[in-house]
Amino acid sequence: MAVENSRSIADVLQDILANVQTIIRSEVRLAKTEITEEATKAARAAGMMAGGAVAALFTVWLLLLTIVFALATVIPIWGAALLVCVLMAVVTAVLLFNGKKRFSTVHATPEKTIESVKENVEWVKSQTK
Repeated sequence: MAVENSRSIADVLQDILANVQTIIRSEVRLAKTEITEEATKAARAAGMMAGGAVAALFTVWLLLLTIVFALATVIPIWGAALLVCVLMAVVTAVLLFNGKKRFSTVHATPEKTIESVKENVEWVKSQTK
């Protein structure tokens, strides 16, 4: 027993168009979500890098202060300033290293969206054959 298809070509094309519109809207929402997530990661990494840069400025300032004290007078106060400078250098290195590591996890392209769009294009092609 053969089953007749009661849908017209216009109805089928209208359904395909509606599905394509829904898919495009979904892809736009996915792209927005991905870009927001990556921008958040980039902002956090930039904060770490900014912290490292500030620490580096303090390190240079303390090193210069240490040199001034060491040249001006030969008393133990410069040793304390040098110790603080070394500690600041360690903090600087840790902040810069962690910031760089976080930047390496940021992906500028919305890879999930691109893959999903490719799948959707293939689906549309298969529907129009």
